[in-house]
Amino acid sequence: MTVNHHIEQFHGLPVFDFVQALDEAADAGDAAAVTLPEPAAAAWRIGLHYDSEEAFTERWRQFLDTVDTERVTAVVIGPWFSDEPEELDAALAAIVEAAGRLPALRGLFVGDVTYEESEISWLEMCDVTPLLTAYPELTELVVRGGNDLKLTPVRHEALRALRFEAGGLPAAVVRAVAGCDFPTLERLELWLGVDNYGGDATLNDLAPFLDGTRFPAVRHLGLQNSEFEDAIAAAVAHAPVVARLESLSLAMGVLTDQGATALLEGQPLTHLRALDLHHHFLTGEVQQRLTEALPGVEIDLSEAGKPDDRWRYVAVAE
Repeated sequence: MTVNHHIEQFHGLPVFDFVQALDEAADAGDAAAVTLPEPAAAAWRIGLHYDSEEAFTERWRQFLDTVDTERVTAVVIGPWFSDEPEELDAALAAIVEAAGRLPALRGLFVGDVTYEESEISWLEMCDVTPLLTAYPELTELVVRGGNDLKLTPVRHEALRALRFEAGGLPAAVVRAVAGCDFPTLERLELWLGVDNYGGDATLNDLAPFLDGTRFPAVRHLGLQNSEFEDAIAAAVAHAPVVARLESLSLAMGVLTDQGATALLEGQPLTHLRALDLHHHFLTGEVQQRLTEALPGVEIDLSEAGKPDDRWRYVAVAE
């Protein structure tokens, strides 16, 4: 998972940049010559270029008026390049108001912004609760950016995958996720980030995800990109939820031998299909112990940092 490039696949579909396609045709002097994919054959990306003078709502309206949106199943919202709350609220309101024109929408990615366009720590967000209430058939939601991000606990019958990507995920959002009622949720990923950028969640805030009382359908849990990944690993080692997981991610954070050893000494993990620990600070000895202890598990130990590095860091922060 990277924030260095725009996503190329989402919800099982290739991403098609609607705005870029129209602009390229206009630059060529033939705005009517643009070739669009079938509505259900792509995840439609709608966003602004960095130097755009248009409002996001104008581009969104153009998308609604050009594409047969009743057949669109996935949408990727790119950058809106504004730190004005009213403009962000207007963008969100436009997406919410279009729910009746997007009856087949099942996948929504909000904030497909790269480092070149905006540091993730600067990326402004808003209250995303209305997206869940407006789209009751949504099965996948991804939100990137933590600044001013808000969520109110809500019940959603259809959601199966939820991911929050942030360099600092507010504790209030983590607690709100824990307070939601998602009976069909199978995949949950939280990029917790660092305190300097608003990632103020604690281990106590993660307890509802670990004790098995929330989200009975969850089969993949990602508590990642954290400064206290060792403490998370130690808690996971005895967490009731692990027994029903098929895959687990403690990746992208400051995981050291201490946390990995706690995993090895805790409950069995041999039932897992995959264990993602990429971007870590483990010694070669402990990496080998993990591999030998879990021979049937696909373990990602890539992006190894120096175990003795004084300046250990998470994968995504600023």
